[in-house]
Amino acid sequence: MLKIENLTKIYDNGFKALDNINLEIPDGQFVAIIGLSGSGKSTLLRCINRLVEPTEGRITWRGLDLTAASDEEMRQIRRRIGMIFQQFNLVKRSSVITNVMSGRLGYINPIYSLINYFPRAERERALQNLDRVGIRNQAYKRASELSGGQQQRVGIARALMQEPELMLADEPVASLDPATSHSVMKYLEALNKEDGITVLCSLHFLSLARAYSDRVVALKDGKIEYDGSPGEIDNVRFKQIYGEDAVEVEIR
Repeated sequence: MLKIENLTKIYDNGFKALDNINLEIPDGQFVAIIGLSGSGKSTLLRCINRLVEPTEGRITWRGLDLTAASDEEMRQIRRRIGMIFQQFNLVKRSSVITNVMSGRLGYINPIYSLINYFPRAERERALQNLDRVGIRNQAYKRASELSGGQQQRVGIARALMQEPELMLADEPVASLDPATSHSVMKYLEALNKEDGITVLCSLHFLSLARAYSDRVVALKDGKIEYDGSPGEIDNVRFKQIYGEDAVEVEIR
């Protein structure tokens, strides 16, 4: 269970990105976080793994108080929390397999990472995860040679190296075309359904949330505007979330 209580984030410039957020997310759910740009989606995800420090509130996960954890404790906790980024966050000049193996840095001797050495078992684990996302044949190419969709699959394979129990996906398809977006979302769905990994995924499009999530949490101006089934968001509710002039572009 992931429990978020009275979570508020105010940035140094005074902008209140999150305003008293309360959520309970059971293990194994696929939760889509939707809303306009600036609604607080990315901040919410990054508060969970403390890439952004909350201003107020408490986050607990499986009995661990994440907001009270020390830096060393958070390093240990982050082993179990995967993160997928909108802009992929790959080292473009490095090979695909090296990028994937970097997801294992929390588990191996830090000295190995300084000399870019990974044990054979980790290399094989990386190849298996690349196979799972369908790009094992790209393992020894530079990351910069891959398409956007392929790079995002590298990001998923890298996150899988952590053997995560919770996956945070921060707008993972925002820079991808519609067909590629579905391809990436299907891999996230498989991790959720086949491996039982809890997934929190921020999205712009309600159509994708309807297709892949069990539950939708909509944010507006840093507050929860909706929390419930994707299928229960009608036109009235949609306009409450996105504004009266909003027209959703369906992605199929």
